Formats: sequence, C-alpha cells, structure tokens
Amino acid sequence: MSDEEESNSTIDDEETEITDVEDSENFEQRIKELLSDLQYAKAETVNVRQRGLRDKAEAIRYGASNLAARIIPCIDNLEMALKNSESDNENITEGVRMTLSKLKSALSAEGIVRIETEDEKFDPTKMEAIATIPSGEEIEPGSIIEVVEVGYMYHDRVLRAARVIVAEALQ
Repeated sequence: MSDEEESNSTIDDEETEITDVEDSENFEQRIKELLSDLQYAKAETVNVRQRGLRDKAEAIRYGASNLAARIIPCIDNLEMALKNSESDNENITEGVRMTLSKLKSALSAEGIVRIETEDEKFDPTKMEAIATIPSGEEIEPGSIIEVVEVGYMYHDRVLRAARVIVAEALQ
C-alpha cells in the first residue's frame, strides 16, 4: 500500500470513528429521552389510577343525592299535612307523623340532614335569602326571621339551600 492509500484509509477510519461517536451520543440522548418519557408515563398512570379511585369514592359517597332530592319534597308535604291537620283525624295524623319520622331517620342514616336555621345568622353558603325585612332594635341584622323552605345537606354538600327571610339593618 502506498503512503497515499494508507493516509486515505486512516482518514476513512477516523471518519468512521467520528460517525460512531456521534451515533453513540445520539443513541445515549435518545435513551435518556425515552427513559424520561417512560417515567412520565408511569407517573401519569399512577395519577389516573388515584383520580379514578377518588372519583369512585365520591360517586359512592354522593350516589344517592338524586333520590334524596326527590324525597325531600315528600317530607315537606308530610310536614305541611301535619301542620294543617285537624285534631279529630287523630289516626291519620299519627300515621303521617310515623311516616315522616321513618323518612327522616332513613335520610339521616344516609348522611342527609336538615340545615339548622334556629337561632342562626344568615349563612349564604347554605341559605338563600328570598326577602329582607328591616330589623328593629330587638332583632340583630343578619338574623333569620322566618324559614320559608327547609334546606338539607348531604354530607358536606348543600342538597337544597334553606330559603329564609332575613333581618336587615335600618338605614
């Protein structure tokens, strides 16, 4: 082999080495990217699984809210029937009272409770003020004067806001 051929062969070998080094660096970079993508995918899978479990738990906890929303007006009607019942229909009154009691205890067992309004201040997170009446000196502004419609909570959510009349400050 001549000096010139040997020199060309050396140059080819160096170019091949340079190409191999560049390919190796590219492969290493690509491996790092793929490992990063894999870690991201694993983390996303864990997040999706946790979100699914959280959604399932919430669905179980609040699953009966539609049923409760349909039953609450029945309770209102039974309470109104008791309020307006005549004293000579004692058997009917007692039957309504027992039915109402069972309905309330069934709802309470499921986590559905009345929003307390007795001796309470107006709470806009649980109540809806349908009217305001100027308060005198004996009534503190923001106090509930009358409950027009009872409200209910389902665990920590408002199922139906209490509709109330609130005292306002005199101007």
